[in-house]
Amino acid sequence: MSDKLLCEVDSEGVATVTLNRPEIHNAFDDELIHLLATTFENLAQNPAVRVLVLASNGKSFSAGADLNWMKRMAIYSEEENRRDSAALAAMLYKLDTFPTPTIARVQGAAFGGAVGLVSCCDMAVATERASFCLSEVKIGLLPATISPYVINAIGTRHARRYFVTAERFSAERAAEIGLVSEVCAEGDLDLHVQKLVAAIADNGPRAVAMAKQLAMSMSNRVVNDELQGQTSALIAAVRVSPEGQEGLAAFLEKRAPKWMNGSDG
Repeated sequence: MSDKLLCEVDSEGVATVTLNRPEIHNAFDDELIHLLATTFENLAQNPAVRVLVLASNGKSFSAGADLNWMKRMAIYSEEENRRDSAALAAMLYKLDTFPTPTIARVQGAAFGGAVGLVSCCDMAVATERASFCLSEVKIGLLPATISPYVINAIGTRHARRYFVTAERFSAERAAEIGLVSEVCAEGDLDLHVQKLVAAIADNGPRAVAMAKQLAMSMSNRVVNDELQGQTSALIAAVRVSPEGQEGLAAFLEKRAPKWMNGSDG
């Protein structure tokens, strides 16, 4: 692991992935993109991981693309640019489809591609002084690779504004349009992230992973006989699963389920 990216998994199954380039506001380049992709892939295969927190060191979450990386891209051929962009697209997809809940911990600036990282996470907590900007058009470019995730997060209407104006907007505004889940005081960022982690940890591990997949797979589906059959079959299977049986028994017996005592139940 390069010192550009730090990764730690604690005893509770919380994986913290930290951008560690504070001297350049955690701007990312092709190397950091590769490190993120590899890290997300490895963590996704680790059964001990129950939550992923995406964080950064320093004043800013991420200023977007590294200037030196942009200088290299400027002289790439179209085919070289295609390969470079494909690597970013693959990394974002790995984060967006991560099997367990993901939380972005955002302080300071989150510009350009960093908005894509936040959009790929299931939840985002930002400090009240955090700011966001889809800045690509300012230099004649497009937020193309991140666009599917940003639109999923904020909706087409808001994307049609912020993609073309490149306005800088506040954490409060980010919360209004759905990019951010919670806004907190500067000194309370870790506390708010920990509250979300604790809330997730109280729940059945397999159910949490399946519930995340459920939310993603049911988005914009037409409710018809086929869909009703699929959802009915799913809850029936979960009810008779070991975790479902343990959860029901704990509820009826008015006790904590075994997974809250460090067991999968």
